Amino acid sequence: MHSVAVCALMVALSKQLGLKDDQQRLAGMAGLLHDLGKAAIPLAVLNKPGKLTDQEFTVVRSHPVEGYHMLKEGGNVPDVVLDACLHHHEKVDGSGYPDKLAGEGISVIARMTAICDVYDAITSDRPYKRGWNPAESLRRMAEWTKDHFDARIFQAFVKSIGIYPVGSLVRLTSGRIGVVTEQSPTAQTTPMVKVFFSTKSDLRIPPEVVNLAAPDCNEKIVAREDPEKWRFPDLDELWSGFADKAW
Repeated sequence: MHSVAVCALMVALSKQLGLKDDQQRLAGMAGLLHDLGKAAIPLAVLNKPGKLTDQEFTVVRSHPVEGYHMLKEGGNVPDVVLDACLHHHEKVDGSGYPDKLAGEGISVIARMTAICDVYDAITSDRPYKRGWNPAESLRRMAEWTKDHFDARIFQAFVKSIGIYPVGSLVRLTSGRIGVVTEQSPTAQTTPMVKVFFSTKSDLRIPPEVVNLAAPDCNEKIVAREDPEKWRFPDLDELWSGFADKAW
């Protein structure tokens, strides 16, 4: 699912950057195949709930090279896809791996993949951590941009997923709380929100999808909400069902 998610994020980002259709397809392919090398990593290491040893971390860091060789041996894989697989863990300050490339020395496709890969990784639950909420993830990634990401591409990425990314927990003017399920094609501040809780009555309410971009809608987002504060047990199900239908 990580690879599928990164594929979708890459296509959205490539559209935001104004890339041509053939380049968008290559970006999607890069997202789908970027982590193929994880297949060469023992599951006991990949799914380890605790901190990795130095030796285990070295094994995990081998996955870009392993994936590159798998794709190379398979043949007929475009060079840009091979490059994204090999270099999606490079950082703009040169501290990444496997080749410690820096700045413009990292291809655009690899810089794109680095952003999409990290975003999905930190927003997803893993054996060793709970995923961060989308808004908090973007805030933290913005702090890493100077050393880690290409600033221009990161800004385009933020625009591609919206100010309130899908999965964000928000409060509306009515006092209802909901989760963002879809972006509006017209404005970043008016996404589709599935409301399910009333702060006025402090009770769950029947889920209802509110289109904030609709001409007759009087609701607006007034605040982001911290999922850790509310601890809704079914938050992921409330928005992921929409994602499944979209696929």
